[in-house]
Amino acid sequence: MADFDTLLEEAAAVPLEGWDFSWFDGRATEERPSWHYADRVARRLRDAGSALDLQTGGGEVFAYAIGRAPGERMLVATEAWQPEVAARRLDGVRVVEADDNLPLRDATFDLVVSRHPVSTPWAEIARVLRPGGTFLSQQIGAGSNRELSEAMLGPLPPPARNHPEQIAAAAEAAGLEILEVRGERLRAEFFDIGAVAYFLRKVIWTVPGFTIEKYRDRLRAVHEEITVKGMFVSHATRVLVEARRWP
Repeated sequence: MADFDTLLEEAAAVPLEGWDFSWFDGRATEERPSWHYADRVARRLRDAGSALDLQTGGGEVFAYAIGRAPGERMLVATEAWQPEVAARRLDGVRVVEADDNLPLRDATFDLVVSRHPVSTPWAEIARVLRPGGTFLSQQIGAGSNRELSEAMLGPLPPPARNHPEQIAAAAEAAGLEILEVRGERLRAEFFDIGAVAYFLRKVIWTVPGFTIEKYRDRLRAVHEEITVKGMFVSHATRVLVEARRWP
């Protein structure tokens, strides 16, 4: 294994654009939810004449689903951070620079999807769905990667947000009918401190305001744990929610 400083220099040099996690190959692993979100999106797309992907990131998941659901349909994606990255990948998709306020017409989409939204604009989702339309999302659950957060920040209070029942209640409050909601806890393993540092740079909600220099001492402690144990173990939480706008 390379030394501590070399690994951090490598992690600091990796570009952050998009949501391609192939850099982690051989350096970190994370279990995937049993519901196979991207394939489920592809199945829903086959029956949709129009679809919207909220907070598409680099467009990787939406592109995968579109490729497995051939057919003519209206496709739109939104992204507030570097939407041009998604536009390069999503051929034939209108990519709109937007935050939670959607510059889109009422009752436009048969299907709205969103993987790992930073926030979920429930009222806007309900507004742009057609009557009978479906919202499908894989959300970051309560206390995701808490072990990693606490390694940087110290002990944290119990997570108060993003439990499955809270997500369901927010959807219902917007006038959506819950079809399915469930959560899973998934093991993540980091095999070097470079992988930890890059993850924290990229997944910004794990440690808000993270920089390598600011948390260098905490990173060194994690590096020493990895040296002894061979890995640092954390657990991601994910929530699947599928809801329908009342006809």
